[in-house]
Amino acid sequence: MNAKKLLSLGLLLSLFASCEEVDVIGEYPAEDRLFSLSDVAKILSDLPLEAEHLAEVHDAVSSSSGNGYDEEYLLHDLFHAPGAGVGDGGQATKAANYQNPLRDLFADYLARHYGTKAGAADVETYLNALSESDMQIYWPFSEEWDGRSYPIVTFDPGFGAESNYGYEIRIDQHGAHVVDSVLVTEQVAMERPVWVINSNDDAAFTPLELFKEGDGTKAGKTTTPPKDEKEFILSIRDFKMLRNYDSWFSGASEFFVKIGAVDGFKATKDDDLKNYSPSLTDFMIVVKRSQVNRKVPFNAVLLTNFTQQMEKVAFMVIEDDGGTTTSWKCSAVVKYNSKQYGFELEIPYKDKDDVVWRGQLTRNFFNEVLEKGGGTLTGRFGDVEITFGLE
Repeated sequence: MNAKKLLSLGLLLSLFASCEEVDVIGEYPAEDRLFSLSDVAKILSDLPLEAEHLAEVHDAVSSSSGNGYDEEYLLHDLFHAPGAGVGDGGQATKAANYQNPLRDLFADYLARHYGTKAGAADVETYLNALSESDMQIYWPFSEEWDGRSYPIVTFDPGFGAESNYGYEIRIDQHGAHVVDSVLVTEQVAMERPVWVINSNDDAAFTPLELFKEGDGTKAGKTTTPPKDEKEFILSIRDFKMLRNYDSWFSGASEFFVKIGAVDGFKATKDDDLKNYSPSLTDFMIVVKRSQVNRKVPFNAVLLTNFTQQMEKVAFMVIEDDGGTTTSWKCSAVVKYNSKQYGFELEIPYKDKDDVVWRGQLTRNFFNEVLEKGGGTLTGRFGDVEITFGLE
């Protein structure tokens, strides 16, 4: 990502001391944005927030979380579907309950601060710039909210920073809206509500919770198998992340689990080989920061017809960080009549992704469970632990 020019230390300190808007060292807004992440944080802290606005954001991030995404509220949804979470398809179930949604506060703010100089048409341009951006409100640990406390508003400063300044919003004893500058860390976010303005990077993907049968899977041709060979369903039962992969400002870790195999392979003669081709199953698992070192239960089917003739399956786990699409060239290996046959395939990923683990799961890895006729087994793959099920 591209960074802004570094501000001199003296200028940075003078701006911060005067409580004016500050672009801290390391922030990386896209060059084509009319508003930076820090701009939106400052605007949001200046809005006359009331209890229903806190509830609106909480409704949205809770819905996103329930759909398998991070605790996030896209600005696009804020303007077009108040209260809708990622994965709701732009439909908010509680939209009718918001008498004065956040989008109206933004519109009033921009009209006051930009309308007299730029006119109504340009105010609409600013509103569109916000609503069509990739920015969002990220609310870590939102499940701990007490339903009353006002947030600290901050933004992702970039470059792996673990602290930043933020705007503490509170209502004083006279009912006045008060904003103070405070230092924000992840520990602070664990103890009180913090809204982080950052960039969305997972809305375009389908998480496991919304994964429909057939999505991401390319099924190969099949043939009539021998009736005496048992087939198993290979699945992930639970997933444990042993460390967080990114700065807490960036949000949860998005893992992509990819498996390439000749699903249902049961050849009895050489001619059967032409009836098979490898399949690829690929889906996203979002692990929130609060779930580190905890087993997160899933019921994710990797292969629908795992057989003992499948000697090796290609397996890859990555943590998404974007970049240019590349691929891992690998093979899925099958065996019959004491001979092994490899089917070549390419598994795509991005060159900036953290490759958590890639390699081959052999039939020997599953032998103990296969001999029992099914069950579960757990393995460590880099900094994640995965429990598989065969049934």
